[in-house]
Amino acid sequence: MGLKGKLSASIEINCGGHLMYDYLYTKPHLIPNITPSKILSFEFIEGEIIKVGSVIRWKYNDDGKDKIVEEVFEAIDPESKSITSKIIGGDMLELYDSFTFISSSDQQWATWTFLYKKKTEETPEPLALLGFLIGVTKDIENHLLK
Repeated sequence: MGLKGKLSASIEINCGGHLMYDYLYTKPHLIPNITPSKILSFEFIEGEIIKVGSVIRWKYNDDGKDKIVEEVFEAIDPESKSITSKIIGGDMLELYDSFTFISSSDQQWATWTFLYKKKTEETPEPLALLGFLIGVTKDIENHLLK
């Protein structure tokens, strides 16, 4: 097995892809209020809005443990409703040499794609993280459908 991987999952959403993209792009500071048991906090480290080069920090709960992830935005495409960010700090870098998130939405689907390089062969594939983000996506969708 190799150290590099790509993992992707799509989930059907009834709230519309434009609304999901809007929350991830323009309202990420509201996500801890929507899913407080998963996402504990959000803050800007560099910048005041999400744009290429902005750096943010999330504090999240992973199976009862509080963890931190810092990411820098590398690409934002409003036309395809996709956002690409690279992990630059936090707990995930203990397991991975590099990790990139790509979120995209269309009318009926929200998709998360991970591109990563594990530190060792024993490092697990990030399936639990993918499940976690699908749960966050469902929480945002439920909030939008209220």
